[in-house]
Formats: sequence, structure tokens, C-alpha cells
Amino acid sequence: MPTSEQMLACIRVCQALSNLYLDIHLFRFDAQREELYILAGETIGLTIFKNGLWEFDDDTEV
Repeated sequence: MPTSEQMLACIRVCQALSNLYLDIHLFRFDAQREELYILAGETIGLTIFKNGLWEFDDDTEV
């Protein structure tokens, strides 16, 4: 189950992506790592950590 911090961060991130008219292709909670992962647009991937902080993933760069 995601933490409250993760859920709030997820709402903020998804709203920002939506404001940019980007499609969200993948939304996943990894229970083992306790991380949320979002894949949006053509090349945007980000991880939301347990404490609500998030970062872009380098793996999705073209």
C-alpha cells in the first residue's frame, strides 16, 4: 500500500503531466521496493519514493 506522502506526490505529478497534455502510459506500485512508477509522454519516467520525494529516471532518455 502506498504511503500518504506517495499518494499526495502522485496526485501532484499526475496533475502536472495532465496540464502538459501528456498521456500516462503506465502507473505501477512495486510492493517489494515500496515505490510508485509513472511512465508518461514519449520519454518521461519517474519514481515516487516512500517519503513522497520523486525523481526522473535516466533509463527513459532517448
